[in-house]
Amino acid sequence: MSRERDNRPKINMINIVIDCADAGIMADFYSKLLGWEWTHPQENGWSAITSPTGSVIAFQEVEGYEPPVWPWQPGKQGQMLHLDLCMNNLEEGVKHALECGATEASQQFFSTSRTMLDPSGHPFCIDTEDEEAEQ
Repeated sequence: MSRERDNRPKINMINIVIDCADAGIMADFYSKLLGWEWTHPQENGWSAITSPTGSVIAFQEVEGYEPPVWPWQPGKQGQMLHLDLCMNNLEEGVKHALECGATEASQQFFSTSRTMLDPSGHPFCIDTEDEEAEQ
């Protein structure tokens, strides 16, 4: 380990913050999807959920929010990050996401995962550990 790394400040936690049009809708959706507690009710354009281990996903409202387009298209807002949720059963995971308010992306690329869209249009994937069949 380099000396520079030894002297860096200790990071206690990393939170993820997702831009959106409505922080309450997003917190409600991800709380249901992940089973995390909705710990910070919507206030001043912010809301957040917390995992049992203390990880936080926060949602911030952005004026003029433009949802990303999936798949990418020239001249359109592209995704900047996405979450991969690894599950044992793809169809059960997709069904659960749909029940929580997700929509299925119109274009799919793999048989072992499914690209979904959250209520603000952010893509996220439901993955399995199955190997993709060769074409």
